[in-house]
Amino acid sequence: MTTPVTPSKNVASAAGSPPLPLTDAVREALAITRRGVDELLIESEFAQKLTRSEQSGQPLRIKLGLDPTAPDLHLGHTVVLNKMRQLQNLGHQVIFLIGDFTSMIGDPSGRNITRPPLTKEQIELNAMTYFKQASLVLDPARTEIRYNSEWSDPLGARGMIELASRYTVARMMERDDFTKRYKSGTPISVHEFLYPLMQGYDSVALKADLELGGTDQKFNLLVGRELQKDYGQEQQCILTMPLLEGLDGVDKMSKSKNNYIGITEPANMMFGKLMSISDTMMWRYYELLSFRSIADLASLKSEVAAGLNPREAKVALAQEIVARFHSAQAATDALADFVNRSKGGVPDDVPELALAGAPLGIAVLLRQAGLCASASEAMRMVEQGGVKIDGAAVSDKALKVGAGTFVLQVGKRKFARVTLSA
Repeated sequence: MTTPVTPSKNVASAAGSPPLPLTDAVREALAITRRGVDELLIESEFAQKLTRSEQSGQPLRIKLGLDPTAPDLHLGHTVVLNKMRQLQNLGHQVIFLIGDFTSMIGDPSGRNITRPPLTKEQIELNAMTYFKQASLVLDPARTEIRYNSEWSDPLGARGMIELASRYTVARMMERDDFTKRYKSGTPISVHEFLYPLMQGYDSVALKADLELGGTDQKFNLLVGRELQKDYGQEQQCILTMPLLEGLDGVDKMSKSKNNYIGITEPANMMFGKLMSISDTMMWRYYELLSFRSIADLASLKSEVAAGLNPREAKVALAQEIVARFHSAQAATDALADFVNRSKGGVPDDVPELALAGAPLGIAVLLRQAGLCASASEAMRMVEQGGVKIDGAAVSDKALKVGAGTFVLQVGKRKFARVTLSA
């Protein structure tokens, strides 16, 4: 069991020392670190950390903490993991921290009501799949996995009270979501104040040099910085990543808005969705999701500006992402499938199902086949010319479909091979 951290009398900091000159390798590492980020605080401090790391050969300790809420990851979730992988490729020690203790508190970030805490059983169940999903991005052989219960449980009541004494209520109320809830009269539970403290204490326990998080985590990351100073440690730098827009190019990627690309979706579906983003949004996806070098991306942009069809660049992006979450062969097959569909062909992986009740109205048939969520949506798709049977467009909303086997198509990506009986 880990012993609770005790304050050091000597601050392990290079503060006050003359700044070290930056080498070309450090400048390149800084450029990679800054790529696609929202903020890097404090950049001059991080540059010095990189320089000392280069001189000593000691990798920086880079932390990402995720609470094991129900895992259902999409590409938006991988933006921070991608940055971790880039830093991992630079030779630094990345720490994937599973917040099994903090999950029992519940992160109040961005919440206007108290977040119900998860049970211990829920946390354990969710944690089992977390690292497996993260390993689709990170190199598992070079990733340190930790659970914050290692040092949080040993604190006990005395340790928690001592930790709470290190931060004031006034500082907590600087947090935007707490302020809004207080002004609106919405209850704030005392235990919610413990969340940023415990997340900050994670940085103390791990002696983190850099902590990553989404833009909504900035307050929590800053608390970690302050606690490290209070415990006599060199303060971590913080890096916040922006939220990735979804397929519509407007709202953040979200399952509830149906504008997402799931990392466990079939390769062909993933490829098709990536090809549907706009040419402008493509560069945003490249910046936040691609592992290609900054020089490669600059060259690709120049080629497109010089006349290369943006579609070719988008194909390269789609193949890179599909290969990462499936395989290189799956990416090749997905491209072939996409080309086949664009020519009006039927993909190879069409789901097959049997239905009864012929003759069925077209709206009922599409809903029962799972191609439309409702009869009204089915009618709308017919009106828009988005429904085909065996490649022939359907224009009659009153069409009754008789018994037989045929391929239904809705839009560009939804297919089903249906055997309809009486």
